Amino acid sequence: MIMEQQHLKKEIGLFAALATVMGTVIGGGVFFKVATVVQATQSASLTLLVWLLGGLLTLAAGLTVTELAAAIPKTGGAVKYIEYTYGKLPAFLLGWAQMIVYFPANIAALSIIFGTQWVALLHWSNSAIVPVAIVAGASITGLNFLGAKVGARVQSLGLIFKLIPIALIMVVGLFAPAHVTFAWTALISPQQTSFWSAFSAGLVATMFAYDGWLGVGAIAGEMKNPKRDLPLAIGGGLLAITIIYVLINLVFVRTLPIADLAGNLNAAADASMKIFCDLGGKLVTVGILISVYGAINGYTMTGMRVPFAMAEEDALPFSHLFKRLSPHTSVPYFAGSVQFLIALIMMLLGSFDLLTDMLVFVMWGFSVALFVAVFILRRREPDMDRPYRVPGYPIVPAIAMIGGVFILVVTAITQPLLAVIGIVLTAIGVPVYLWNERRK
Repeated sequence: MIMEQQHLKKEIGLFAALATVMGTVIGGGVFFKVATVVQATQSASLTLLVWLLGGLLTLAAGLTVTELAAAIPKTGGAVKYIEYTYGKLPAFLLGWAQMIVYFPANIAALSIIFGTQWVALLHWSNSAIVPVAIVAGASITGLNFLGAKVGARVQSLGLIFKLIPIALIMVVGLFAPAHVTFAWTALISPQQTSFWSAFSAGLVATMFAYDGWLGVGAIAGEMKNPKRDLPLAIGGGLLAITIIYVLINLVFVRTLPIADLAGNLNAAADASMKIFCDLGGKLVTVGILISVYGAINGYTMTGMRVPFAMAEEDALPFSHLFKRLSPHTSVPYFAGSVQFLIALIMMLLGSFDLLTDMLVFVMWGFSVALFVAVFILRRREPDMDRPYRVPGYPIVPAIAMIGGVFILVVTAITQPLLAVIGIVLTAIGVPVYLWNERRK
């Protein structure tokens, strides 16, 4: 059998795609990022504001890029949109950045979070964190090797079970008597000297919690009806996530004082202990485990299909290996194996947060290019088949573009070394691309 002539099976429906959006985005960030956001804002009302604006910005970005996803429903997602608009080199650099660092770094970081919470729940030694993380990442990769349908089912089940503890915290916490009162109009606290510095740092901090939606377009080629379902999955999923994030953070600021939230990675567990007593901490830990496991699955499922799509066009060194599919499940097993190997190295080295933050910066650079691509294609190809058009054009794409530029500028000013390293790692893809072109 010539495996290179196989095709990915169209097995993913609307609910599985919606679960992929929500399951990939809702990971550890909903529990851990409250500490970073409150550390920056030092204000309950400003904290809620940046979570709301972060969600609306992400929603504008998702609605904008969905126009490209519906018009160009190809496996590979954003890589294909960039290639269609700008050419092969920019598309290769996006795929390179996703393949080498972005997806593996997220898988590694989330696996370590899983290991950390597992050890805390069972009171194991901290030396078990990395082995548990490796088992978590390896098990998810193995499940995805069983087929796209299995990976999608894991995502759907993970979404259902992860939303249960989140829903309990929101519903019980919102109706329970408030332990802390705050003024909705008090956006700035005495601890903050500048509203804009607090606002910008808080808004940028939320972006990791909202990250993950861009890669969902990578499964378009395996969706039963991508032109109809992909816009619904991305738009509906991101709107629901925004509501969830704002409400759960409202519970946190009603339950614990700002001083107890700022910089406290156990803030979610501490808040739940007040709401549910002793059972609360364990409940949240189990919820985090399920949530993070589902997020790892989302990054694994979408990530392995990026190098596969690039290899189909012989855009990678050793493309003949990356585009190999399992003869029984039609899964790009070699691409998935390489992805896990890179993630494994990152787990052992330990620079997860730095790599993730760096690639969030790089990904938003490409995201801005995607927002601009909507304007370019509207002018260049007015008769292009667009089953979905971004609502509120050109205002919504402009909001996404301005917000993306804001994130890039703030990151470059506050973390210049991180931004430079991210750009350099991405730029390494240029000689790789040129070498591969000469080889061909």
